Amino acid sequence: MLSKTFGAAVYGVDAALITVEVSVVQGTGMAIVGLPDGAVKESQQRVDAALKNCNFQISRQKTVINLAPADIRKEGSAYDLPMAIGLLAVSGQIKTTKNLEEYVILGELALDGTLRPIKGVLPIAIEARRNKLKGFILPAENAMEASIVNSLDVIPVNTLMEAIEYLTGQREIEPLVTDTRDIFFNSVSEYDADFSHVQGQENIKRAMEIAAAGGHNVIMIGPPGAGKTMLAKRLPSILPPLTLQEALETTKIHSVAGKLGIKSSLIARRPFRSPHHTISDAALVGGGSYPQPGEISLAHNGVLFLDELPEFKRTVLEVMRQPLEERKVVISRTKQAVEFPSNFMLVASMNPCPCGYYNHPDKECSCPPGTVGKYLNKISGPLLDRIDLHVEVTPVSFDQIASTRKNETSAEIRVRVISARELQTKRFENYPDVHSNAMMQPEMVKEICDIGEAGKALLKKAMERLGLSARAYDRILKVSRTIADLSASEEIKIEHLAEAIQYRSLDRENWAG
Repeated sequence: MLSKTFGAAVYGVDAALITVEVSVVQGTGMAIVGLPDGAVKESQQRVDAALKNCNFQISRQKTVINLAPADIRKEGSAYDLPMAIGLLAVSGQIKTTKNLEEYVILGELALDGTLRPIKGVLPIAIEARRNKLKGFILPAENAMEASIVNSLDVIPVNTLMEAIEYLTGQREIEPLVTDTRDIFFNSVSEYDADFSHVQGQENIKRAMEIAAAGGHNVIMIGPPGAGKTMLAKRLPSILPPLTLQEALETTKIHSVAGKLGIKSSLIARRPFRSPHHTISDAALVGGGSYPQPGEISLAHNGVLFLDELPEFKRTVLEVMRQPLEERKVVISRTKQAVEFPSNFMLVASMNPCPCGYYNHPDKECSCPPGTVGKYLNKISGPLLDRIDLHVEVTPVSFDQIASTRKNETSAEIRVRVISARELQTKRFENYPDVHSNAMMQPEMVKEICDIGEAGKALLKKAMERLGLSARAYDRILKVSRTIADLSASEEIKIEHLAEAIQYRSLDRENWAG
């Protein structure tokens, strides 16, 4: 006898259907074939115990379970439930009224037959709908996530017995239906942190607005306690709201990484990731024996905040250079290459020196001569080259902290940011891979960022007087284009260029001198 059910395997942020074939042959024992990993092989023990504790008989004949296609590596414990259903069907202990081949069935079994949640449910549900399957039987804790996908019957079950009773017609379970658009639009602009809570720091708020409007990477340099982290955490609140497509992309990545949590649904707010400076290369960009997304992919469509940038290992920072340019990361293994998207805004912060008080208005720097330059050199030129705005953050005075003046809210700033982004969307409609000013290639900068003779004279004088490096040239033009967009100006004016020039602190040759 032979029974077939469908499971699924996740590779990168996509899924592939796996046929779970169970057959009884001559002999004794059980064999699981089809490139299973250790967790899949251990399914035999979990399934046997769960069936016995649910008062089913364990077959004495030899049973072969094949996970097809056999040349794709299978990992994890999600195949427990389809294996158990297949074993009961092939042994004749259950008679299903539902066609098993119309459903994806997944779930990890506890020894008493209850079901535990699994990872990667959203891409699996998308793949099931693409293959025109009728439904998805899965642990109840994952059902909200799967119900994001419409035109698919999501059947939540808590135990093996509930799944069996549903398939044999002894129990009716209503498919879970979620109004994805309602959830999305009700929470898309909800943020706990708001710029109205920030007293003072008007110049930094302005820099954050420019960064959000043009998708520019930004680094903040200032002493401890000046508010760098507080400002960075508020940046997602002024970014344009996620589109439904972006929300699905982001949710898929978090689903594959197992970061969604129990009974989670669509991610409607831009992610903010802030890894510790002890993070490894693989944890930042992704990797592992079975490639998993790293922090740069978890920050996709959101913000990656690196606090105390010089404290990160140099190798960790260097592996980030290519994803910053290509907005994706490809992790290659011997038998496969997995691609994860990583279109994020980089926000970094750092002290100006090891003691933190170089250039402080009130406190003396205690670092020995040459230390400041050495400290800044921990960040390579090529990485700084990918950061458009360098902003100096100074401490807030007591009068500013105690002020009761009403500050501009994130929602008010976001309106201007969205208007600037709409101008860029129109400008780059013929460039499918460019969506914001920060993504412009050098040849595009020359064409789009025309500053005229007066602007060229100002920029030349500024570069000579401030000692700006050559790499600052394109960055200044991109930022000035964004400032012009915020002013709804078709051309880049002198005042736009002048404001952009001041955001290149670390390019000044005498900054650390």
